[in-house]
Amino acid sequence: MRAFVAALCAVAVLLPAPASAWGFYAHQKTAQIAEANVSPAARAEIRRLMRSEALIGTPECDLSTIEDASVWPDCIRRSFWRWGYTASWHYRTTPICEAYNPRANCSGGNCVTAQIERNHRILADESLPDHVRLQALAFMVHFAGDIHMPLHSGDKDDRGGNDRETDYGIVPGLNLHWIWDGPLAERAISDPADPVVRRYTRVERSELSGGEAADWGRESWEISRDFIYPTAFDTENVCGTELPRETALTQDDIVRGVPIAKRRVQQAGLRIADLLESAFAPGPLPEPQR
Repeated sequence: MRAFVAALCAVAVLLPAPASAWGFYAHQKTAQIAEANVSPAARAEIRRLMRSEALIGTPECDLSTIEDASVWPDCIRRSFWRWGYTASWHYRTTPICEAYNPRANCSGGNCVTAQIERNHRILADESLPDHVRLQALAFMVHFAGDIHMPLHSGDKDDRGGNDRETDYGIVPGLNLHWIWDGPLAERAISDPADPVVRRYTRVERSELSGGEAADWGRESWEISRDFIYPTAFDTENVCGTELPRETALTQDDIVRGVPIAKRRVQQAGLRIADLLESAFAPGPLPEPQR
């Protein structure tokens, strides 16, 4: 009986919680990686902006640390009457069987790539009030995490895998999106022997960081096209066949996905660090090239 109860508890832990893009745990890890890899001056500026938290007016959603900032945009979505318009800012999916277009599905700047760029520029604008810049910091940190979750960028007519019921090993009844949002990401970044939160070397940062939001979205789309869908449905011909609405990830599938998920969390954290450093550098940001 004790074994049966333990198994039920394990299943319960993996069942979907209220919607949160790229689970709170993964988002907080990206923020911790960023904080560990920015300069002391940038950390001091983050703490200074946090002192304006009360002016934002979200007492139900803390915004006093960079970890808070990484999940704040998901927390505020509970107040739909005030923040519902931000829902489309968390993703920008491109069908994996079509050519990648970094400007599609982003009408009026209402997508994750545009909002990373927009909030980066707001954060860098020293003429704006601190609480406006703090809100931009939270959006930027969170969305730079979101864009690294592959199924926020690639899908096959299934809302980024949300409509594909998928077993996670012995755990039934999840969906493909939720697995990459939650349990797979958490497994990937929970190895105490190889912690993701640390100071990275110059060589590691050169290899893991770089690029712009559109590049990060393309990377995620490619992972969805080349690994997630072929692995989940045991076919290399994902674009030439109708995929079933139900599938399962085997233990081998999960093991092969772990290093991919881990790398995306590391990349997100280091790229957030770069965004913060450039936003806090003296002077305005360069004008974007269009």
